[in-house]
Amino acid sequence: MASINATRANPALTGGFASGFFTATASRLAAWNDARITRKSLSQLSARELDDIGLCYGDINDVAAGGFRR
Repeated sequence: MASINATRANPALTGGFASGFFTATASRLAAWNDARITRKSLSQLSARELDDIGLCYGDINDVAAGGFRR
């Protein structure tokens, strides 16, 4: 009968510090890029278009950072 020892973590699955570091860095990079694209897209809208969606130019950075609540 075969048995599996499940008491130790598999190093290939946990990855350790290096994997966590690169995963966190990639996540921060993706979040920064999403904010950059959002900021650029909203900055290209006219004041009238921003008003139509309930924003003004001063709200763009808050919206891009994800902290905008109305």
